[in-house]
Amino acid sequence: MLEIEGLHVRYGAIPAVMGVDLAVAEGEAIALLGRNGAGKTSTLKALAGLLPAAGGRIRLDGRDVTNVPAERRVSLGVALVPEGRGVFPQLSVKENLAMGAFHRHLRPRAMQDEVERVTTRFPRLRERIGQSAGSLSGGEQQMLALARSLMSAPRLLLIDEPSLGLAPIIVEQLYELLASLNGDGLTLLIVEQYVEVALGSTDRAYVLDKGRVVLQGTSSELADSPELVDAYLAGGVAAEVAS
Repeated sequence: MLEIEGLHVRYGAIPAVMGVDLAVAEGEAIALLGRNGAGKTSTLKALAGLLPAAGGRIRLDGRDVTNVPAERRVSLGVALVPEGRGVFPQLSVKENLAMGAFHRHLRPRAMQDEVERVTTRFPRLRERIGQSAGSLSGGEQQMLALARSLMSAPRLLLIDEPSLGLAPIIVEQLYELLASLNGDGLTLLIVEQYVEVALGSTDRAYVLDKGRVVLQGTSSELADSPELVDAYLAGGVAAEVAS
């Protein structure tokens, strides 16, 4: 479904991603792991079209989309759930959801049907449909960011640090929902800070360090890999890996 060959991303003269190769098959759930500054978010942004590729190729269903603009990639079925949620705090939950389907140009009745379809998975959002997004809890805002992305009818969902700042019980609920979506056929590429959670919820994983892939394999293999612990030692999160 998704193929990345030799991807490079730069911020001016500063390299962030240096020759990453990565593949995601349709229906897979893939984890993208690494220390802070390893290039994970930059990779997702390049895949979503929010950062230009300084080199390499990005292919979706065999089609080169390296230079395709972000809005067109959404139309092709790629959606990003950004780090920090990125909800519109002054807009209502319903208005935030409608923003996710903006490119689909739905008529009012069809938009309402889509809101109802998506919120069947998010009962708390349905209860708060008229509230401002800024009044929601952190966990509810993360659910809203995810629900908003589903309004675009994606085939590939890019998710950046979904558990950031959330209580463990909320993280558990979130990953149960992601597992349900993946079970229904949605392809997932997840950047996650909690290694144990990520490896327990995905099929395969890639580990980045200094903008390069340094480790890859099935999630079960990497969960028992001493090399994975080594990859995190300097980042101060080895305890998460080893726990």
